[in-house]
Amino acid sequence: MTAHDTGSTPKPPAKDPWDLPDVSGLTVGVLGGTGPQGRGLAYRFARAGQKVVIGSRAADRAEAAAAELGHGVEGADNAECARRSDIVIVAVPWDGHAKTLESLREELAGKLVVDCVNPLGFDKKGAYALKPEEGSAAEQAAALLPDSRVTAAFHHLSAVLLQDESIEEIDTDVLVLGEARADTDTVQALASRIPGMRGIFAGRLRNAHQVESLVANLISVNRRYKAHAGLRTTDV
Repeated sequence: MTAHDTGSTPKPPAKDPWDLPDVSGLTVGVLGGTGPQGRGLAYRFARAGQKVVIGSRAADRAEAAAAELGHGVEGADNAECARRSDIVIVAVPWDGHAKTLESLREELAGKLVVDCVNPLGFDKKGAYALKPEEGSAAEQAAALLPDSRVTAAFHHLSAVLLQDESIEEIDTDVLVLGEARADTDTVQALASRIPGMRGIFAGRLRNAHQVESLVANLISVNRRYKAHAGLRTTDV
């Protein structure tokens, strides 16, 4: 008896997890693009041929940073950066995270938002993870931006390595979290635009807290070994 005889429909073949979309034509906005992490990401994406707009609270500050980065990077205030971008990376300090996103709810509506903020505290013992009321920075972003498609990625990258012009490749994986496969595939593809990087799906946003928190451990690794540690996922 065939599947047709029983009235059932054969399952389509599973999608290849490495069959990712072409994102080369998308404009990437970086909120907090004048800070170390934001500048580093903007530089790497622009160097890879991506159109990049960096945002800051002050347009002139963003424009000055963009001119320093070169590679066609443009600067604008945060609202204009959000409006002009297809994908918006949130790389602002944790203490300004909620306020920044609340003020940009309208401009970020319909956008794919990538949160890479790590809620951390520091004391004499070193870095430690904070637990936002919503569960994580990414979940806070999702709560504040109900009309956006929020993902989480780019947490474990060294700003020093990202900004070092002498380094051709960044040897690391990027853990990507989100609710819709189309969105996480897009962010994985974006991560893979940077030579040496791979984007790896790592679950839904409810799992973002431990990904964000791991940065505290990496800071401890870096301090002990005088390194700029990243992550590699084995057997994938």
